[in-house]
Amino acid sequence: MMLTILFIAFIVLVIFTLKYVFGSSGPNPFANDCREPLKEKVYDKKEKNKVLKQGFLASKVPDNLDAVIIGSGVGGLGLAVLLAKVGKKVLVLEQHGRAGGCCHTFTEKGFEFDVGIHYIGDLLDHKPFRCMLDQMTNGQLEWEKLENPFDHVILGPPENRRSYPIYSGSARFSEELKKRFPGEEKAIDEFLKLAKKTGRGVWVLALLKLCPLPLAKFLIHTGLVKRLSFFFKMAPRSLTEVVNELTENKDLRAVFTYIFGTYGNIPKDASFAMHSLLVTHYLSGAWYPKGGSSEIAYHMIPIIEKAGGAVLARAPVNRILFNNKNEACGVSVLKGQEEVHVHAPMVISNAGIFNTYEKLLPKELRAMPDVQKQLSMVKHGEGGLSIFVGLNGTKEELGLKANNYWIFAENNFDELVEKYMNEEREEASKKIPLLFVASPSAKDPSWEERSPGKSTLSLVSFAKYSWFEEWKDEKVKNRGGDYKELKQAFIDSALDVVMDVFPKITRDKIEYVDAGTPITNTHYIGAPKGEIYGMDHGIARFSPELNALIRPQTPLKNLYLTGQDVFLCGFAGALAGALTCGSVLLNRNLHLDTIGLAKRTKYMKNKLKDE
Repeated sequence: MMLTILFIAFIVLVIFTLKYVFGSSGPNPFANDCREPLKEKVYDKKEKNKVLKQGFLASKVPDNLDAVIIGSGVGGLGLAVLLAKVGKKVLVLEQHGRAGGCCHTFTEKGFEFDVGIHYIGDLLDHKPFRCMLDQMTNGQLEWEKLENPFDHVILGPPENRRSYPIYSGSARFSEELKKRFPGEEKAIDEFLKLAKKTGRGVWVLALLKLCPLPLAKFLIHTGLVKRLSFFFKMAPRSLTEVVNELTENKDLRAVFTYIFGTYGNIPKDASFAMHSLLVTHYLSGAWYPKGGSSEIAYHMIPIIEKAGGAVLARAPVNRILFNNKNEACGVSVLKGQEEVHVHAPMVISNAGIFNTYEKLLPKELRAMPDVQKQLSMVKHGEGGLSIFVGLNGTKEELGLKANNYWIFAENNFDELVEKYMNEEREEASKKIPLLFVASPSAKDPSWEERSPGKSTLSLVSFAKYSWFEEWKDEKVKNRGGDYKELKQAFIDSALDVVMDVFPKITRDKIEYVDAGTPITNTHYIGAPKGEIYGMDHGIARFSPELNALIRPQTPLKNLYLTGQDVFLCGFAGALAGALTCGSVLLNRNLHLDTIGLAKRTKYMKNKLKDE
């Protein structure tokens, strides 16, 4: 009898799970192929700014909104596009002077700089991610593939420097590493096998966020979640632990783990599950948006506007409005000293969990046990340091290519970064032990036409918010001499590394240089502690409990979350957050819809070939 009851319960569970994985009843944003023939590229900044820098005025707010979204990063814009494609009228509000979040660009002394898009993976024509992006920009966003190798891992001091190229393509990735590490063939094969197997199980992450919470809790407490998904089986294991079991070779360990900077946790604090997603994300190659990252927002905004919505900048939301039943019913935007109230039946925050709960909720709602429980499970990610360099010379003259360099002072990443992050700021500024170096201008085939004879570099590293915190309330671009001096020390350290690795880049070639510190990130992208990847992506982030609880629905009716904090960090992670939130709002699994879209696209392509 007991066995029969258990069997029936299991069947019911399977039916329920399948319903929430495959069941769809709402409108599908990907039902029609919306790609249009390529239009002529617009490079004129004034023309582009008419789209990207539309300032907030109460008179520009559309009537009868279906939703208002706080924040115009790709998690907010992407969701607005999905809703617009099924006829919803959406207003996106951005506190900065231009739309795009980490996809925005800025220009100084004739140099255009990207702030957050360095390279994107998984963009082969037939892949769901590529097909989805094509639909979300009506086929107008073009991607340029990076060189192969797309990454170079540089280890050690100048007198003993080792360089390891990272190639795309599963076979090539392995072959090239085996050439560099003879005798380590088994470790290389096992690492790739583990990464692929772990990455494939990420679908359960979406399931936990889309199925009803009681069902998610049942899957977790019965241990079924780890049986269903190797991703969650590997999630509690640190990257250091897994890699150290595979090989004793310290350089190979470093090469296996080098890309930890793309999510912000050193190997001993990083989940192997998270790392596996990055490794597999780039296995088919790496791409860069033609015309720079502002093209992303530039081609998304007209779709939102066509459905009657708008994307307005210089619109700082200072609080979310609630009715007497504690249901979200709009937002308050600060226009000078005045508050402008914007009403909508749904409020969706792309501002991150900390800003949403700690800054935008009234005190009494912030104190709700369910809100506090979510906040108790998460912490801020590490602060980011970005250095922008404008150079006189073409890519050929400066020895720059369409690839990236990950430069480390040694191969013991855990000790290296921990020591740096625990130092006093003056000491830390003297020697940056890890540096990501890329040339956006060398990656963009339209650059030479737009800025002949010039080149740019983007340098990225970690920096502690506390090193710069004392200047957080000072006026941006005018924070005083001590702040400038500290910034300059970090800049000089970084440039020493760059000029050592790239001998053709000399001081006399540098026309412009400046740095964005964690407090710069707070000002421009609203990151509370200067973090660039939202909440921390350490091992705790990947507990099934946290992933089931932090979902698009918040404890408050009509208030939802989208973007990095809902799913994962980065461009692809923020878009996955938008898909997840869209799935809830439209009552259908949009993750599956992207797979269906890819299959249809591939079928039509093959059919046309045959004809």
